[in-house]
Amino acid sequence: MSLTNNYKLNLIQWYPGHIAKAEKNLKEQLKLVDVVLEVRDARIPLATHHPQISEWVGSKTRILVLNRLDMITPQVRSLWTDWFKSQGEVPYFTNAQHGQGVTAVAKAAQAAGVELNQRRRDRGMLPRPVRAVVIGFPNVGKSALINRLLGRRVVESAARPGVTRNLRWVRISDQLELLDAPGVIPSRLENQAAALKLAICDDIGQASYDNQLVASAFIDFLNEIHITANHLLPESPFKLRYELDSSTYTGESYLEALAERRYNGDVERAARQIFTDYRKGLLGTIPLELPPNL
Repeated sequence: MSLTNNYKLNLIQWYPGHIAKAEKNLKEQLKLVDVVLEVRDARIPLATHHPQISEWVGSKTRILVLNRLDMITPQVRSLWTDWFKSQGEVPYFTNAQHGQGVTAVAKAAQAAGVELNQRRRDRGMLPRPVRAVVIGFPNVGKSALINRLLGRRVVESAARPGVTRNLRWVRISDQLELLDAPGVIPSRLENQAAALKLAICDDIGQASYDNQLVASAFIDFLNEIHITANHLLPESPFKLRYELDSSTYTGESYLEALAERRYNGDVERAARQIFTDYRKGLLGTIPLELPPNL
């Protein structure tokens, strides 16, 4: 499942100064960390994988968290579980906003701490809390996950990228300390299909893309995957939501038709509404990625 090839736009690039600074500080703090919780967006688990994570993590324990499980179907979740297991990884699916799946993540982190402290005892050292860091792209749910792990709101969490700007240690329990880190993103987005998915899912700063161009590409994309993977998608999401089927339109012409029909010809408003509805789940559970070679 890939984004349409005829998508034409200026390159999507976004690397604000606070992220560059945070990445430098994060690399320094990683020396103190035992476990890495890598949080990705379950709708786009490949596009939200930072290519340098493996280099940063090294031999440390890494726990893969796929957040927003409410935004994909159980069938798609099962497909990703099988695929990641075939890659030697066990994904933990969460809905951090509502706490679903968070207990399993906490247990996995604490289990890593048991192994750590056993090694410390073997060397004649005293046990200590396991130190974990939460890493991921902006707006994938890192702060919401930490708040759920702690059981109360201690770090600011909002549905927009770039809220967390400083590194902060938070003690979860006597056994676990977490480092809340700002979102990290590659300094250059070489894969523009992935960058487009980040834009659609609001995992990248809005200033980096044109709403109408990205919304048009999104419509083209859904028309395309309705042909190739219709069984994994809700039936005619645009028709059900806006009473206007998209299948006979290009993305650009559909956006214009929708604007005429509902928003007095305001194409920008139509594009923004499509994003809002998708991000709130009002178009249904629509993944933008499926496992490779499916």
